[in-house]
Amino acid sequence: MPAASASESTRLVGVDVARCLALLGMIATHVVEARDLDGTLTSLQWLAGGRASALFAVLAGVSLALVTGRRTPVRGATRARASAAIAVRAGSVALVGLVLGQLETGIAIILTSYGVLFLLALPFLGLHARGLLLLAVGWAVTAPVLSHLVRPELPDRRFASPHLDQLAEPGRLVSELLLTGYYPAFGWLAYLLLGLGIGRLDLARASVQGLLAVVGLAVAVGSAVVSGIATRAAGFTEAELLDLAGGMFGQTPTDRWDWLLLVAPHSTTPFDLLQTAGSAAFVLGSCLLAVGWLAGLAPAAERVVAIVFGAGKMTLTLYTLHVVMRTEQVWPAEEPDTFVLHVLVVLWIGSGYAALRRRGPLEAAVGLVPDLIRRSRPRLARR
Repeated sequence: MPAASASESTRLVGVDVARCLALLGMIATHVVEARDLDGTLTSLQWLAGGRASALFAVLAGVSLALVTGRRTPVRGATRARASAAIAVRAGSVALVGLVLGQLETGIAIILTSYGVLFLLALPFLGLHARGLLLLAVGWAVTAPVLSHLVRPELPDRRFASPHLDQLAEPGRLVSELLLTGYYPAFGWLAYLLLGLGIGRLDLARASVQGLLAVVGLAVAVGSAVVSGIATRAAGFTEAELLDLAGGMFGQTPTDRWDWLLLVAPHSTTPFDLLQTAGSAAFVLGSCLLAVGWLAGLAPAAERVVAIVFGAGKMTLTLYTLHVVMRTEQVWPAEEPDTFVLHVLVVLWIGSGYAALRRRGPLEAAVGLVPDLIRRSRPRLARR
């Protein structure tokens, strides 16, 4: 396989940097105290709450685009093989999530919903950037409304995280994964569609990177401002908004429609989806610009960045390790001041693997069968 060009390499390193930041943000929301003594949100919680997991999901869409033709979607038999490989990988990731859900960590595990998102994205792999980006915006606006209508007819959620025992109740499990869970895949598909659309762009161009950052920031700020005006007009008090700023549990109550005006983390309202999606686009565009700028100053800097942020290439392994570290039986203790230790562990391991140019253990395991499927070729029919 020929070596990647400098622009292609820079593009991938920038995506990995963004993915590493998403991982660190999710760790922060799990470990750091959510509020200060005066009741206000801590800086890390304000920065990462809801945004880190959204960035994770958007980058999943970017990854799908990168393995399905990048700017030109794959077609025919190639798309069929790619879809099969993605489906197998999705099942493996979901299974890891179910296993992690068995652990007593207090963490809402994202991986099972992550696998479901990959499956939901399969019908959209053939679309180009424009269609995907328009669809992502439309999905962000309409999916919460449909969810608001449907959820009263569904069983209440029982668990913070899907786990293996729930396989005995497949209907309830599907309901939680799609609509009533902490990461409702039906609404979150907006993130994956956005990521797919972004991945279909020419991400090697600085103008595209800058546009992502500028438009993403404008959407994020604009959504928050409009939501703030709308919620106050609807009668929400400052005390209520302060309380809700700490986040919800995947969606809003369905007793009144003005809940959909909120922009609170993990509320999956139109404003929440647009604000966090815009934040994700801003972070990704900024990372791509930063890596490109450093590579322009010194080509060796790109390799240094790739090693320092190597955790971004093995987030499945390191996210799993972080969850295991949050159990009582595994070091370190479950205390807010251990955030730095979690960060040092994942960055150290990630940089070591990146320096050796090795895949993470779980990445290699879940990728084994999909890689075989993707490399396979249909046999020629005998005459």
